[in-house]
Amino acid sequence: MKKYVIYLLGVMVALVVSCKKNSAPAEEEQQAEPVRYEYGLAIDSFRIDTGYVREGETLGGILNRCGATARQQTQIMLLPRDSFDVRSIRAGKQYLALYQADTTGVEQLCFFIYKPSIREAAVFHLTDPVHIERQTKPVTYQSRQAQAVIESSLWNAMVDNNLPVELALELSEIYAWTIDFFGLQKGDSIRVYYDESFVDNTRIGIGRIYAAQFYHARAWQEAYYFEAGDIHSYFDGEGKSLRKAFLKAPLNYKRISSHFTYARKHPIYKTVRPHTGVDYAAPAGTPVVALGDGVVTFAAYKGGGGNTIKIKHNSTYTTAYLHLSKYAKGLKVGKHVRQGEVIGYVGSTGASTGPHLDFRVWKNDTPVDPLKLESPPVEPVPAAYKAEFDSVVSGYREKLGVL
Repeated sequence: MKKYVIYLLGVMVALVVSCKKNSAPAEEEQQAEPVRYEYGLAIDSFRIDTGYVREGETLGGILNRCGATARQQTQIMLLPRDSFDVRSIRAGKQYLALYQADTTGVEQLCFFIYKPSIREAAVFHLTDPVHIERQTKPVTYQSRQAQAVIESSLWNAMVDNNLPVELALELSEIYAWTIDFFGLQKGDSIRVYYDESFVDNTRIGIGRIYAAQFYHARAWQEAYYFEAGDIHSYFDGEGKSLRKAFLKAPLNYKRISSHFTYARKHPIYKTVRPHTGVDYAAPAGTPVVALGDGVVTFAAYKGGGGNTIKIKHNSTYTTAYLHLSKYAKGLKVGKHVRQGEVIGYVGSTGASTGPHLDFRVWKNDTPVDPLKLESPPVEPVPAAYKAEFDSVVSGYREKLGVL
């Protein structure tokens, strides 16, 4: 009986070992490295050389250096230009040369990949039939929530907090009608919920800003992106549009060199006279934009004002832009201009001691201080979409960490 038990144990051990041996290949197969595809190719099956186009280099020269045969080069040059324009090769752009050994063990250039940008690639198939495949990698997005306190400027706040500097540019556009970014104070702060865009794992910029809350002038100013029907714009928490009838300023300026007053000593004439505008000091050539939509009613040289433009925005408001170096191409009396459209460039024409823009505003034909201009908003969120808007805002506030 004892011998029989020992025999059975031996059989069981043998069966276990046999099962393990039989299962080993399956386990090894499961653990095998997956094939990595890129540019539609099993990329790991090639030896890859990476290079960059040199100044003055041609496609033919690059292919020759990479070992392309005369036949391969000729076939590429005979391809239609809409397949790939060989003249589009640019210095500094990356290319890849992919090699594989033939049956004799000699390496052959099988593919050449030219990358004009991180997203685009022209894949040259160098085996028969020779052809070129254009590929575009998809952009993916990842949502982010960020906040920063301003010590000097919005741009520096982004840099100091390792945030994308593109945020500063986009936020300045969103809040262009409500915040004077040259008047930010230390201690102002920003919360923002946005998308970052990627190609593969490489960050290429930011996508949409969905929500922002900007603390400025002792108050939080909200901005929420809302899209419904033909609406796609930014609104505050109550559904009022952030877009106003006028911008805060018609240019990016360094400083205000003279304010609105009825008693200023003129720097050239040395007499006390009204200065019913604001002087923005800025480098010559700085673009000047229309403060709002309107029609050009004057565009010519006018005495001490030099090259001057006047725009009538509606039955109430008119703006003027003085001392310009030149006008934008195509600008003329009667032209309809849009808010933010470049109309001219900073200069020092007329009675001027240096490059600057003298900017003036009239309300019902009476001069008003541009810095105190109250800008009427455009239409709010329609009542039909208000419930949907409120729900969207609630979600965005939660994303920002504010209820």
